[in-house]
Amino acid sequence: MAPQPDPKPAAGEGIPRRLRFLNLGFLRQARLRRILELAGHDLRLGLPAPGDGVVVWGRSPYAARGERAAAARDAPLVRIEDAFLRSVKPGRSGAPPLGLMLDPVGVHFDSAAPSRLEQLLARHPLDETPLLARARDGIARLRAAQLSKYNLHDPALPPPAPGYVLVVDQTRGDASIRHGAASEATFREMLARALDDHPGARIVIRAHPETTAGHRPGHFGPADAQGRVSLLTDPVSPWSLLDGAIAVYTATSQLGFEAILAGHRPRVFGQPFYAGWGLTADEQPLPRRGRRLTPVQLFAAAMILSPVWYDPCRDRLCNFEEAVDQLEAETRAFREDRHGHVAMGMRLWKRSTLQQVFGRERRLVFDDKPWSALARAQKDGRGLLVWAGKEPPGLTGPMPIRRVEDGFLRSRGLGAELVPPLSLVADDLGIYYDPSRESRLERLVAVPLPEHARLRAARLRARLVGAGVTKYNLGPGRFDLPEGHRILVPGQVEDDASIRLGAGTVRSNLDLLRAVRAANPEAVILWRPHPDVLAGLRPGTVAESDLAGLADATVAGGSPADLLAQVQEVWTITSTLGFEALLRGVTVTCLGLPFYAGWGLTREVMPAPLRRLAVRGVDLDRMTHAALIAYPRYTDPVSGLPCPPEVALERLATGAIPRPGAGLRILSKLQGVMASRAQLWR
Repeated sequence: MAPQPDPKPAAGEGIPRRLRFLNLGFLRQARLRRILELAGHDLRLGLPAPGDGVVVWGRSPYAARGERAAAARDAPLVRIEDAFLRSVKPGRSGAPPLGLMLDPVGVHFDSAAPSRLEQLLARHPLDETPLLARARDGIARLRAAQLSKYNLHDPALPPPAPGYVLVVDQTRGDASIRHGAASEATFREMLARALDDHPGARIVIRAHPETTAGHRPGHFGPADAQGRVSLLTDPVSPWSLLDGAIAVYTATSQLGFEAILAGHRPRVFGQPFYAGWGLTADEQPLPRRGRRLTPVQLFAAAMILSPVWYDPCRDRLCNFEEAVDQLEAETRAFREDRHGHVAMGMRLWKRSTLQQVFGRERRLVFDDKPWSALARAQKDGRGLLVWAGKEPPGLTGPMPIRRVEDGFLRSRGLGAELVPPLSLVADDLGIYYDPSRESRLERLVAVPLPEHARLRAARLRARLVGAGVTKYNLGPGRFDLPEGHRILVPGQVEDDASIRLGAGTVRSNLDLLRAVRAANPEAVILWRPHPDVLAGLRPGTVAESDLAGLADATVAGGSPADLLAQVQEVWTITSTLGFEALLRGVTVTCLGLPFYAGWGLTREVMPAPLRRLAVRGVDLDRMTHAALIAYPRYTDPVSGLPCPPEVALERLATGAIPRPGAGLRILSKLQGVMASRAQLWR
């Protein structure tokens, strides 16, 4: 069963099923209409009939039409606004929202009257242990991923040197200012007070993201950057800014809310939703708000209980955590691809997939000549993508260079059959299968996990094992296996880069079988040829005559997950099937050095690099999080959007994946013919 959205408190009840609108802008907002439909509402243009409600957008200039119609016909009025995690880019850039606030009481930024959110903050107990635990984890996740309402910022940009007073600008004419008991004069007063209150400190004015994007002007400009006052227009992460601030001054900005979550007590000159609960220094106290809340309680109401969150990949309502999963995926893609890439060493059939994954912000430029690709990337301010197995020796440059490979939850079908991947890795340090140098995956494994990440990894692993999902997902199979202590030996493609770079003295499938039999003379050894080899697409065949005395049975085809459930051990050189065995609690012995070896999770024949041996405390949660959540990037084959691993896992488990086009199927057959001929000529 799919996870359900959070149940909404009684304060949200009373919204009619059928909602009328009089602003044609609703017709252009497909995502907004879909969220309302999934929430159980029928959205229609026109005047309300008996039993209907009227829906308007917040306090927009066009809301007056709906307000008048609702008043004239005594119909309930529902105001809609963006939730506090909205999108990567502002709405004026065309980005649809990830969540909505549906309010039949008021609107959260209008302090003249209560709103549904204010009622939650005033009346809801906000004391359930599970809810508060989710809120704490949510705050930690937003800080760790540097997520905010809009996410155009670059976490790699350094903030000003610590010790400044942060003054938060907003866009001119914003409804939250006008209806939050503030005005243009408030911003001048706020700056003057910051200067007076902190006579020796630097003052940093942070421009609004919509101002820096050129959509709407703010209240401050270059002329205000004088003396100890500076204007920050660079897209520095708001969380980094808050960490370096000694005080925060705001009118009604959401950054004041985030300042509370970052441990500040912001000085507030308007009346935003987060003022009046004992967490802010209020210049204009609001008498009807007298309850004292903790930051965690404030977050629980504003981010978990109040919004309606939407999953655009699975096209359903979702809970807060799933919304964060999706925003993390979209934001990561934007941050890594915002400057564009030149792509090198990419086979023709892969290019459309690579364009979809890495070319959303700027289309990829393909250039297979190394020095030409480097020059072009440097000239255009792009990064460089290179297929990991095609990286020429000594490739360096001033731009980011990322080595691309398939991820570990790949597809339903083989890469050698030209089935496009759902996951790709883009490693800026090395590549996971090359133990001679550090990879980004190694660094991720070495980092201890916060509790929210550990829980997510454990849930993902349990779902993966329960669904029987593996890298290629070739379908179920029946295995009639000999009784005894069973050791599975997965074959590999013998010219694969993981063998060339990660193997020791054992470098062929036949030698692997010999080594396993020599070490385990009494065991039942199960030989599993690699699917690409079995299909005649890659080298690595072991003759039937050579298997005698080495393998007790050959288990070809079928699901590796079903097979792993029936064995006690796996012996491998560097196969990713060893990783899949680890996830399922099977003992693994490695004769080479795959990415999952050397951390204390496997038995190794080769000595592991000291950088791995020096890391302590690596367990399956850390390995799962690094290899399946933090390292790869996933693309949903249905919606085409960047997605979290949970969506990719669901697609692989259910088979809800579009089939490759006819062109790729023809290429696959030609590739098989060419591979067979090459084998004959060897």
